[in-house]
Amino acid sequence: MSEIRLYITTTERRADIALSLMTDAFEEEGYAIATMEIDEKNDIWEASVYMFRQDEAEVHERFAALLATEFPDAQIRREELPDIDWIAKSLEGLKPVRAGRFVVHGSHDRDTARAGEIAIEIDAGQAFGTGHHGTTAGCLEVIYKVMRARKVRRVLDLGTGSGVLAIAARKMAPVKALATDIDPIATRVASENVRLNGIVSGIALETAPGFHSTAFRRHGPFDLIIANILARPLMRMAPQLAAQLSPGGDVILSGILASQRWKVLAAYNGAGLRHVRTLWREGWVTIHLDNRR
Repeated sequence: MSEIRLYITTTERRADIALSLMTDAFEEEGYAIATMEIDEKNDIWEASVYMFRQDEAEVHERFAALLATEFPDAQIRREELPDIDWIAKSLEGLKPVRAGRFVVHGSHDRDTARAGEIAIEIDAGQAFGTGHHGTTAGCLEVIYKVMRARKVRRVLDLGTGSGVLAIAARKMAPVKALATDIDPIATRVASENVRLNGIVSGIALETAPGFHSTAFRRHGPFDLIIANILARPLMRMAPQLAAQLSPGGDVILSGILASQRWKVLAAYNGAGLRHVRTLWREGWVTIHLDNRR
């Protein structure tokens, strides 16, 4: 299915403004947005939003509307991208990633684990989460810290993507984990990765569009909840997420830009959770909270 890029050309400072506008308009709906430098000497940047062809007309109209005030003279340009598996292509040749005691690797690096490390095999696929992104690596590091410090019995991996975080928890201890995603493709990919890593029990995978799903009642409450999603949906679901937590439980949140951390913390403090630590990686943060007051 062909992917389309709609973009404007501007300066670095104004590209930041465009990115903020696009984040507010498109982030929660899963459209990819980006800014990139084209010409450093002449301060030429592009601000882009990506979509599939069938969504182009609607997105173009919305893109033009949100730019109208700040960018009245901007010309929206269009690029049709070749039908390539960009995730697989971008991850070709990536080296193993180490976080805590975990090492996440592709099939070509199966012999990479050192003594005492917990190896997780994740190849490039259709779902997010290979460990190479700062948010996933940050979650892995905090999972290791939490599960080394106390006994965890039930884990929720919310927005599981590739399944790497549920796999990490299950490999570290004999937990019962529920891994959910709103995308059935992600659920299928995660299931394949669970089998690839030799896990035959202990992880239940379900496609769940929200906390009204019966999966949470059947498998919860949870001693540890991990949600590597995006800041805005995390803030919106704070009360519901906190309600799924066992007394004395821990929460790990990521998918949060450093500039967004205070808003996320405020939402979860309001839901009764206490900030434990914040881990910084590559402009992203992973936030650890608990309900132990």
